[in-house]
Amino acid sequence: MAEAITVAPIDETHTIDGEEGPRLWWRIMDTKIGIVPVPVFVIIVAMIAAFVARGEVPADLTTAILILGAGGFACAEVGKHIPVLKKVGAAAILATFVPSFLVYVGAIPKPLKTAISDFTEQSNFLYLFIGSIIVGSILGMDRKMLIGGFLRILVPILAGSIVAAIVGCTVGTALGLGFKHTAYMIVVPVLGGGVGEGAIPLSIGYAALSGAKQGDLLAEILPAVMFGSLAAILMAGGLNMLGKRKPHLTGEGQLQPGEHDVHLNEGEAPRFMPDLQTIGGAVVLAMTLYTIGALVQDWTKFPGPVTMLFLAVVLKLGKLFSPKLEQGAYRNYQFFAQIVTYPLLFAIGVAKTPWEKLMSAFTFAEITTILATVASLVATGFFVGRFVNIYPVESGIITSCRASQGGTGDVAILSASNRMNLMPFAQVATRIGGALTVTLAIALVAKFGM
Repeated sequence: MAEAITVAPIDETHTIDGEEGPRLWWRIMDTKIGIVPVPVFVIIVAMIAAFVARGEVPADLTTAILILGAGGFACAEVGKHIPVLKKVGAAAILATFVPSFLVYVGAIPKPLKTAISDFTEQSNFLYLFIGSIIVGSILGMDRKMLIGGFLRILVPILAGSIVAAIVGCTVGTALGLGFKHTAYMIVVPVLGGGVGEGAIPLSIGYAALSGAKQGDLLAEILPAVMFGSLAAILMAGGLNMLGKRKPHLTGEGQLQPGEHDVHLNEGEAPRFMPDLQTIGGAVVLAMTLYTIGALVQDWTKFPGPVTMLFLAVVLKLGKLFSPKLEQGAYRNYQFFAQIVTYPLLFAIGVAKTPWEKLMSAFTFAEITTILATVASLVATGFFVGRFVNIYPVESGIITSCRASQGGTGDVAILSASNRMNLMPFAQVATRIGGALTVTLAIALVAKFGM
């Protein structure tokens, strides 16, 4: 066995060429905004300003790392220091919605917005993240608890969806919005699984059946999706805070009592840190499963991330991955969860979260209806979780993902609640729940009209 390498701590009193080392500069370099050293942050801002002044910002990977890293961690750092709000996910909220607002007011120049949007759309950055998170978190789960967790979580998801639909439609109708308008244009979009998998198919289906313009319908549906996702982020952050105050209500990211992750240095796993080649192999594995899912979606229209999720579960339960590869995937999950989340949210805020759509939902009746829908969804998930032996906080957070803005919303919700390892269950809630909601809504419109 190779000997362990021990790195001696840096002695700040040592000398270089007879003179005292640059301790002050080292302290400055070790002062960070997120993970970005402050001097490097200043240089990045200066370079971005130079590109903007030139009128064109590169949309390549290297430049995107700088822009999204600086922007995402700056917003998150501010959120982490806001009293009270920092406890309900302000870091994730600011990383998503501040860039959206800055685009709206023109504080992010057009060349910079174009570069971020082009990179986000063309690189499939989001699916690299979701694939690594799903595969890594599944391979890091307790095998005995994995299948039971998926079966159990369906109960609060289903119960929450039914109660949310009833409460939302009742509140909207009582406030004068009309039953059909409330159901089809507010409640169903909130529970529809986001924009790409929810709002767009809904608007196409509604347009085909009603004769209205698809673009007009989409513009009317989007505010409910956006504001519903924001409400879910806030409530998930609130559940995280509740768990801190009442520890018996939460597993701190574990779904069921007795569950544990496959840690890198304890339990039944071999006691070693996976090497870089193993971690790299885990990245390739995650992207292989994602691509299989994408092919299945292209052939069958079944959501690709759900196929990827099912494949990872089957392969995990079949013990087809070695403990070494499982640990490499889990380490890859940790990297993406800790390092990539805020840059990704910043990109989502710029490219996929139009501020004007969010603000257009600000009428008393619509806001109240959306809040009632999401609150009843989350509360039902919280309380029903107890009956199927799931921690209430985790149950409520996963159920809240029924109201997320698709995969991007799941990332924000789980980041705000510090529960990124629940991504596989969140995808079940969002993708499968959303697909069933959209299908049922279009079928009802076909039979009863709008």
